[in-house]
Amino acid sequence: MVETEILLRAYRLMCLAKAMADIFEANRQICKYVHSTSRGHEAIQLATAFQLKNCDYISPYYRDESILLGLGFSPYELMLQLLTKADDPFSGGRSYYSHPNSIAKDKPKIIHQSSATGMQAIPTTGIAQGISYLEKINSSLLKKGGNGEMPIVICSLGDGSVTEGEVSEAFQFAVLKKLPIIYLVQDNDWGISAAAAETRTMNAYEYADGFKGLNKIQVDGTDFDECYKLMGNVITEVRTNGGPWLVHAKVPLLNHHTSGVRKEFYRTEEDLMKHLQDDPFPKLKKILTQLGIEEQELELIEKDAVHQVSEDFEKAVNAAEPDLGGISDFVFVPTPITEERGERCPAGNEKIMMVDAALFAIKELMEEHPECILYGQDVGKRLGGVFREAATLAEHFGDHRVFNTAIQEAYIIGSTVGLSAVGVKPIVEVQFADYLYAGFNQLVCEISKSCYLSGGKFPISTIIRVPVGAYGGGGPYHSGSVETTLLSIKGIKIVYPSNAADMKGLMKAAFYDCNPVVMLEHKGLYWSKVPGTESAKSVEPSKDYILPLGKANQILAASDDKIEEGKTCCIITYGMGVYWAKSVAKYFQGQIEIIDLRCLFPLDEEMIFETVKRHGKCLVLTEEQQNNSFAEALAGRISKNCFQLLDSPVDVLGAENLPAVPLNIGLESAMLPNAEKLRQRLNFILEN
Repeated sequence: MVETEILLRAYRLMCLAKAMADIFEANRQICKYVHSTSRGHEAIQLATAFQLKNCDYISPYYRDESILLGLGFSPYELMLQLLTKADDPFSGGRSYYSHPNSIAKDKPKIIHQSSATGMQAIPTTGIAQGISYLEKINSSLLKKGGNGEMPIVICSLGDGSVTEGEVSEAFQFAVLKKLPIIYLVQDNDWGISAAAAETRTMNAYEYADGFKGLNKIQVDGTDFDECYKLMGNVITEVRTNGGPWLVHAKVPLLNHHTSGVRKEFYRTEEDLMKHLQDDPFPKLKKILTQLGIEEQELELIEKDAVHQVSEDFEKAVNAAEPDLGGISDFVFVPTPITEERGERCPAGNEKIMMVDAALFAIKELMEEHPECILYGQDVGKRLGGVFREAATLAEHFGDHRVFNTAIQEAYIIGSTVGLSAVGVKPIVEVQFADYLYAGFNQLVCEISKSCYLSGGKFPISTIIRVPVGAYGGGGPYHSGSVETTLLSIKGIKIVYPSNAADMKGLMKAAFYDCNPVVMLEHKGLYWSKVPGTESAKSVEPSKDYILPLGKANQILAASDDKIEEGKTCCIITYGMGVYWAKSVAKYFQGQIEIIDLRCLFPLDEEMIFETVKRHGKCLVLTEEQQNNSFAEALAGRISKNCFQLLDSPVDVLGAENLPAVPLNIGLESAMLPNAEKLRQRLNFILEN
């Protein structure tokens, strides 16, 4: 039997959880934001929380308030989040109840937790990946327990979430790399209003059989004594020997799915009564009385809990609301890179291609920073990337730093969240832009929101490389442009270099930026194989060259006399558009100014607006399909800010509005902008 004092501690916290659920239910008008409670799940949650050390990491899910109580968070702190108050310690009133994050020194660390069911599996597995990596390269970089214990990771999930494909991606990587993680699956037989029998043919314990190397065990999640001993054994095993485990805990659901989806909406009285028989609260109370604890003492503990919860609730209700002026705080953390530095064009250096500029930049970063790693599909030593953009890196730095992954775009992207949290600096690659969508859950729900919803505690420091663009018959699934889709996501930065020097300088800036950066790299510019793109090659900048994000570049200036005559037009563009513009400018001597954006967010609006105002005529040029694109949105912004100085409407030239890039080279060419289309459009603008 577990020590009586531990049992009493669990009982006190179960009393608090019960009292909290009761007071929330009795004050539904005040507790107006959607929330769940842990009633029925308390035993396994507390048994887990009690075992953890401050060196560990845990990702609770939205029903895990008892885990938070067990970790040492007070009812008052949790209520501040429930009621979205200013002093909510997790998100400052931005996120739901039991969506924690914490860097408290006396508790396990908790990365940002989203509501996307099962999505926490990948970022949390990324934490274990980071711990395993740091142990391998230098265990002194790990924050260990007070007695030198290795950190472990717990990912808490509902059984229904295991049907998500991204959970299987996490399992697959965890067993492949033998990571120190425990997947705690709490099975209450329900997924909102859908019973388990309706939605899955097996539970998580049975599903685990499909992952060779995933250790598994089942437990009665309502028996605190059994849960405590089992979780202690599993945690000790993982802490000592590593390797992933799945713990499947059977529990009842005693309260509503959420306050917004109430149990009486979809559950029968018979079902509710059946679950009530497994309530862990009276089970623990019975054990304590059998151990000789007086009924009166237990009743006093319960009364004290009700009193504390009542006081904390009143205090939380009266707590201050968030300062509305701070609504935009923590979208990003400040970047240390604000000025261009180093030599852009050192004497004696040879010209290099864009693909090599990225390669050399990463090589220099990896030489200087052991925490820097690179992974993705086919980037390992056998191939070095399908564009040879990682060639030689694995040979130079080893398979533990540059390695292949399975076809798992979600894992490639989402794992960077956990890696960043432990201090690893990942550079990852999605093989083609068209495959980025498979990782969108992670990009949108986890990466982009982490800094904002954690109040700046967990910015995601990562570079996500994405080859984009069409040329030479790449076809409908290897030629996409995705900048508009990416720019609709707030909380990420988007870089789009058009030449080798920019590629290297921006790659360095992206690495030192503590925020997530997506680098869009036009594969047609990698080797300057497309006619007219020879100038994408440039002299290799110095090792210390760095180019701040958000600074556009003047590629070509118009003549002052033509500007004075009102016979000029500026082209605002990026990527391949730079070369279409350069090839056409020769037909309009002195009349064209070309601005290369280089970075789509943050955007150099100051240079854009100043340039447009100087010329009065503007064309925004993009490779993307034109309708509803970033280019059209930018044209609208230019029109609004430069309206009084415009001589004609801001024009946009983009690709034809088709659902995909055709494979046939002739059809591909017909879809895309080109020099002739641009020349005709400029003739019209300048003559009217």
